[in-house]
Amino acid sequence: MAYRASGCPLIVLGFFASALLTQLPLGLSTAGEASGALPFGLDMAKLQNWTLIYLGLSSLAFVVVWVVGFLRR
Repeated sequence: MAYRASGCPLIVLGFFASALLTQLPLGLSTAGEASGALPFGLDMAKLQNWTLIYLGLSSLAFVVVWVVGFLRR
């Protein structure tokens, strides 16, 4: 669809969308910049620990499902 219902071209809408997107950071250059934007008030060390715990548990669950499927065959 090239036009909105009011007839406004998408180019104008794209201009406003790009103006909004310029306010969002696309990358971080230091870990200090990332520490201010972490979810749930976590610091970097806690986030890394919980990420490793999550990855370990999900890997273990994958292996268990694979082994159970293999043994049922």
